[in-house]
Amino acid sequence: MAKTNPLEFLQQVREEGNKVTWPSRRETMISTLMVFIMVAIASLFFLAVDFVLHSGVQWVLGITG
Repeated sequence: MAKTNPLEFLQQVREEGNKVTWPSRRETMISTLMVFIMVAIASLFFLAVDFVLHSGVQWVLGITG
């Protein structure tokens, strides 16, 4: 593998960065909002599953409290 000097490497990195299609601000904001919504939904789902499992274990073991 050919070795490149640091200056050439940085130039190549910059060239590759220019080839990338970057998302717009609007696309980034929508994606971020969707992530927060999915996190909230997943949190509620796991809260419900935890409650059901906790109640089931308490019922099976006869534990109250």
